[in-house]
Amino acid sequence: MNTQVCQTRRVSWIAPGGGTAPARRMAKTRIVNGLTISILIGIPMMSRNVMATATDDPLQVSTQPTLNREARTKLYTGNLAPLTAQPLVKLPVGSIQPDGWLRTQLVGMRDGFVGHLDEISRFCRDDSAWLNPDLELGWEEAPYWLKGYVDLAYVLGDPKLIKTSQRWLNAIIESQQDDGYFGPRQNKKLHDAWPNMAILYPLQTYYEATSDNRVISLMSRYFKYRDNLAEDELFPSQWGVGDYNLRWWQHVRASDELECVYWLYNRTGDSSLLEYGERLYRLSANWNDNVASWHGVNICEGFRAPAIFSQQSGRESDIAGALASLKRVYDLYGQVPGGMFGADENCRKGHGDPRQAAETCSMAELMYSFEALLKITGNIEFADRCEDIAFNSLPASMSPDLKALHYLTAPNMIQLDRDSKSPGLENGGCMLAFSPHRYRCCQHNVAMSWPYFSEHLMLATADGGLAAVMYAPCRVKAKVRNGVEVEIEEKTDYPFKDRIDFTIHVADKVRFPFALRIPSWCETPSLKINGASLDRRPSAGKYAILDREWSDGDVVTLRLPMRITLKRWAANHDGVSVARGPLTYSLKIGERWERFDDPARQPFADAAQWPAWEVYATTPWNYGLVIDERPVESQFDVNVSDKPLPAQPFDVESAPVRIIARGQRIDNWTADRHHLIAQLQASPVRVPQLQPERLTLIPMGCARLRVSMFPTISEQSDAHEWKKLPRIPHQASHEHDDIAAISDGHEPQNSGDQNVPRFTWWPRRGTKEWVTFEFDSPVDVGEVNIYWFDDEGTGLCRIPESWNLYYSDDGDWHPVEVADADPVQKDRFNRLSFATVKTKALKLQVQLRDGFSSGILEWVPGKLGPS
Repeated sequence: MNTQVCQTRRVSWIAPGGGTAPARRMAKTRIVNGLTISILIGIPMMSRNVMATATDDPLQVSTQPTLNREARTKLYTGNLAPLTAQPLVKLPVGSIQPDGWLRTQLVGMRDGFVGHLDEISRFCRDDSAWLNPDLELGWEEAPYWLKGYVDLAYVLGDPKLIKTSQRWLNAIIESQQDDGYFGPRQNKKLHDAWPNMAILYPLQTYYEATSDNRVISLMSRYFKYRDNLAEDELFPSQWGVGDYNLRWWQHVRASDELECVYWLYNRTGDSSLLEYGERLYRLSANWNDNVASWHGVNICEGFRAPAIFSQQSGRESDIAGALASLKRVYDLYGQVPGGMFGADENCRKGHGDPRQAAETCSMAELMYSFEALLKITGNIEFADRCEDIAFNSLPASMSPDLKALHYLTAPNMIQLDRDSKSPGLENGGCMLAFSPHRYRCCQHNVAMSWPYFSEHLMLATADGGLAAVMYAPCRVKAKVRNGVEVEIEEKTDYPFKDRIDFTIHVADKVRFPFALRIPSWCETPSLKINGASLDRRPSAGKYAILDREWSDGDVVTLRLPMRITLKRWAANHDGVSVARGPLTYSLKIGERWERFDDPARQPFADAAQWPAWEVYATTPWNYGLVIDERPVESQFDVNVSDKPLPAQPFDVESAPVRIIARGQRIDNWTADRHHLIAQLQASPVRVPQLQPERLTLIPMGCARLRVSMFPTISEQSDAHEWKKLPRIPHQASHEHDDIAAISDGHEPQNSGDQNVPRFTWWPRRGTKEWVTFEFDSPVDVGEVNIYWFDDEGTGLCRIPESWNLYYSDDGDWHPVEVADADPVQKDRFNRLSFATVKTKALKLQVQLRDGFSSGILEWVPGKLGPS
């Protein structure tokens, strides 16, 4: 990545288009992932007059990098003092009615697995502790589901979903005890507040829709209960559900609760809530210029904590601290297209390639984090980033009919089967096949993704106006200046096409400001009102604010021309990605979907109605792009369909836009032994002769199988040879982590070294296991040195109880004749010398300690070199 660093006393915060508001202090801005993350020492202070005010002028047009951060809306419930004013406030649920392709996603959720988890998931049935608090199944799954399901119900106005929502929420409200606690009693015993943090969100939505004051009472009493807890009860340190540390889980995600505390304060004015909010933030994990956890979902959800608290502290440095933490993650693991970063459970050192994936949970949570920060700051880049994920990554996390999902989605992935991809992906087991029956957290948490996105398309501004901040077809009913009700109909095929039409419907003429986000990628936007072009051209990365008297039937036409851009990712071997407007493009790969009955399916779930799927490639995928010195746009042909947009455009065969590129196959670029796409190597890749083919690229969101970061091709002598994957000279009785680590040459610092790859027999414990070391041809060997993996203090791997060595003689295994052997020890190589043998393979046989597994960090066949 080419990093640009600037220092200036006049900066635009998070706005690549630039700005002129003076900063309080100097700022450093770095270009990251194609957009700007500003690591601010001070944030620009926008004046009170940053938005146009009503005058006698028939039309005022202004462009601004952000919106008024000091005035407070009187039309909707925003922040009460002393919380900082919000430049943007969410409209009540149901105010925005999605249409077109976006409604397809929501209806697909309703008719797909999200709308039927009470028929599929064991966590969303009548024996849930969220319906009967004395039962045991009461952790995060149902709250995750309801967090999206309730919003889906009210966004669609679906009576059946609303009835189901109210059944669950009534039971939750009625579960409150005299001391203020509500929910599963088992969680109370453990002081596990994390599930309650999640369930507070659908309760808020329910209140928005119904004004049921039981929600206000419940939350008020609950936060008093929480505030009365001692510190070690507020964030306990004991181990809880499975292998999850309760302190870790709720400690790093406490900003979810903090956000709900502020929501309640804004409706009650109870100052004791702010005292609790300060305590909650102070005792929770530190995300201020610090990555408190490298778990992917924790990052997406937790990093925003200082920015949430900035509403109470008034410190702009808290917002800067949140962004500094996120920047650190993107610098290391986010140098890829699609808006996400590689954390196929956790971020892992050395795993930043575009084959590294993001959880579906992470997408939903990071989209919401950007939506939350957009409301706090008004800055456009958060909308840009939210759209990036929504259009390029989220659709591919689910099947086109939204009846199945997979756990992980990566920018480059060429086979989605049920086989383990570890160690290329962190976790073993099925991670990539589409299924409605597994992926426990994501299966439930994805429910919030499209409903929350829909609710943030248009927001209220502080001066009685409206702001279109993200674009999709919809109808919006809202109040503007003086409480006048208006309706705005948005018709568009965005993000596939560049035209967006807004039709204003009012009973009588009314003046109000209408702000339109101009994305940072759009260099030549244009605006028309009733067909007449405006003299002043909007600017990229800013708001175009139209303040005028509006009549019924007025039409605003926004054009966002989309040019092709080529992004070079220096941190990933100079791989390139192709974008057009908000969409990044993938190679179109033929897909073969094979149905299977997932063994994770619960007995009560209908196998015929809810199948699982594997997806295999039917066309070659191992192409590099042929790029020359001509202007980028002249090297690609763009074909935009002139037909009506398909109901579901996010599908490989119905992609509305196709780009024709030139490319050439790289024969040595193959899948690894687990059918995971091999990592990128240095570009440009040398070929003997350029023989380019025509390649079809389609939007990433349409491609479940995808290559969206490509190597480049060259026939020049200084180009790089693409090396074949090396043969792995090992086999084992059971493989976990990375069997190739046994002989990768990475010498550990100690037996618990987490910074080098390892091989383990996990989760096997107390058993007899084996692993081999194979040679290309017979060798003479009389010594081996083994460095055991032992994670005492953090895990359940220990040095083995004993081990023996065998050699192969034409396929028969014989024990070596031992001359000298070190005792089994950790934090050093264990040497075994024996009578020299000529062999093509050695086999190590180990007896694991009772109750423990074991592993190997490095195996050296022969004498060690000088240390």
